Amino acid sequence: MNKDLLGSAYADQTANAPVGSVADHREDVGTTTSKVIPLNRYTDFGSRWPVPGRGEVLVVPLGGLGRIGMNWTLYGHDGAWLLVDAGISFPDEGHEGVDAIVPDPTFLAPIRDRLLGLIVTHAHEDHIGAIDRLWPFALNVPIWATPFAMGMISRRLEEQDNLDAVTRHVFTVGSSFKVGPFTIDTVRLTHSIPEPVALAIQTGVGTVLHTGDWKFDPDPMIGQPTDKEKLRRLGDAGVLAMLCDSTNAHKDMPVTSEAQVRAAFARLFATRKGQIAICCFATNVARVASAAVTGVAAGRKVALAGRSMRNSEAVARSLGLLDGVPDFLAEPSHLKGLAKSEVALVCTGGQGEERAALARLARGDRRFPAFGAGDTVVLSARIIPGNEEAVEKVVSKLRHRGVEILMGTDLLNGLPLHVSGHPGANELRELYELVRPRFALPVHGTEMHLTAHARLAREAGVEAALVTEEAELIRLTPAGARVLGHVDAPLLHLEADENGDRVPYRPRMALG
Repeated sequence: MNKDLLGSAYADQTANAPVGSVADHREDVGTTTSKVIPLNRYTDFGSRWPVPGRGEVLVVPLGGLGRIGMNWTLYGHDGAWLLVDAGISFPDEGHEGVDAIVPDPTFLAPIRDRLLGLIVTHAHEDHIGAIDRLWPFALNVPIWATPFAMGMISRRLEEQDNLDAVTRHVFTVGSSFKVGPFTIDTVRLTHSIPEPVALAIQTGVGTVLHTGDWKFDPDPMIGQPTDKEKLRRLGDAGVLAMLCDSTNAHKDMPVTSEAQVRAAFARLFATRKGQIAICCFATNVARVASAAVTGVAAGRKVALAGRSMRNSEAVARSLGLLDGVPDFLAEPSHLKGLAKSEVALVCTGGQGEERAALARLARGDRRFPAFGAGDTVVLSARIIPGNEEAVEKVVSKLRHRGVEILMGTDLLNGLPLHVSGHPGANELRELYELVRPRFALPVHGTEMHLTAHARLAREAGVEAALVTEEAELIRLTPAGARVLGHVDAPLLHLEADENGDRVPYRPRMALG
């Protein structure tokens, strides 16, 4: 995990910060109205939970602040609470034996009768990875998700024999539905996974837009581009606040597309005569499809390696997302015996995971074709900060055997082998022009990312931007936005079994 802390640069950025910035985020930030929101019974309430009023929206980000990962956000309004996303973060080197970190759900016990459900923005681990660990034994509220996200969630629950114990609702991208006092209007986005959505959470006091992860991809290869017109209509109607992805907020980035990666893969297969392995995230279905389409077009047989890769492919095919994409060989062992120029492998393990397919390939696992001089491995993914050493351990074994290694940061004839699924500062500015929220609450990032996002939002004209911490309670009203206190939200460290498989967490008392 990225544990970057702000040093002297942070002091420089906040020394002259305006009201509503990170330097004084616990002060009133309704700067355009100059109304002071009085402290109320919620302030510094610690472990006590408020009952959300009809004239307010309460927001509690339980994760995703000061870190990349573990995205959980609670919204409260008119006596009810709603959870958006339930992801995990991965442990750093100081947590040996720990497989994943999540908020401990038992602290939600005081509001279990008011917690109406979970809505999922998309199916990445840092947004859904806690579900099969916690549902139904530790937390069991209904789940709403798109077909692809629900397909991934359901396969995980089924592996644990818990599928029938969890209430699930599927919504289509762009649809709207009600959950208690909340009306949820979903917005089509693009990201490095099928069917990502933003949630326009409509309440009696205004709309809060929760973006989840996104980028503006003009040609995503699977699905349609972001529905900018709907975002503009939301802005025209008025958006009280926006909680938005901050991952690349500190830098402008060229607007890139999965179509460019497909072109790079085509060039790769045209210029390499040896065996080729492309390593990417299993849920990047467009990337996997591009490898299949370009590999087969170059006369190669393409196989998948990795259980999560096969699960994603199965869900995507069942939904028609891979219509027209050639079938994969059933096993990587079926590539053995082919001419090197006919071999293509798509595998997991781009973060250096010991049990993933790339690491097994590097160790010479007999189920894989042997890679050596003249062969190429492409890491078509960003290396998550903190994983560099693990990745280098794997690729050094391949380099030692003469394998050419191409990283996601490399270009092939000017074409990228990887593109980010997150917006740069330039895309964030465009989003703010479309949505025009009154208040900005940056999420999904380290302190550096959140601070950069808040500065950008203020420059874009928001009334105030709040940089907050995990488990703080924010009150949104038409009069302003304010941090009122915090909740006691301890973390739960989850372990895998002796085979490295995920196991459900069973507390003494289940919620839901």
